[in-house]
Amino acid sequence: MATKIPLPILNPELDNPGTAPAKEAAATLRSRAEGGDIMEEIRKETSENKVFLYMKGSPMMPQCGFSSRAVQILNHLNVPFGHANILQDPEKRSAIKEFSEWPTVPQLYVNGEFLGGSDIMMEMFESGELQEALGLK
Repeated sequence: MATKIPLPILNPELDNPGTAPAKEAAATLRSRAEGGDIMEEIRKETSENKVFLYMKGSPMMPQCGFSSRAVQILNHLNVPFGHANILQDPEKRSAIKEFSEWPTVPQLYVNGEFLGGSDIMMEMFESGELQEALGLK
């Protein structure tokens, strides 16, 4: 029987999501102000920021308890994050629910991947899964 020989990885960036290939793809995405559509803008926001939170209000002034809890979790972990206040943008408020196929806000994205809302964030935080997803463990 033949022995399998592991091949070297020619492009180590492909082994690490959120590095150059993802950044290059994000560079081609456009916001609405740059001539893109709303879905392209959401893809741009979630791929250009390691951690991005769609929320009601801002981190300094959340406008609902669920958004407040999401911000508190991220702040407790000392994680910098981008955010969008969906209350100021009715088109984004509607589109983000379609984009994620999730009906509620807040919505947390890490490395371009939708993780969930504040209840899921809390469960993941308590189990340590959120810290792992954020690269803190």
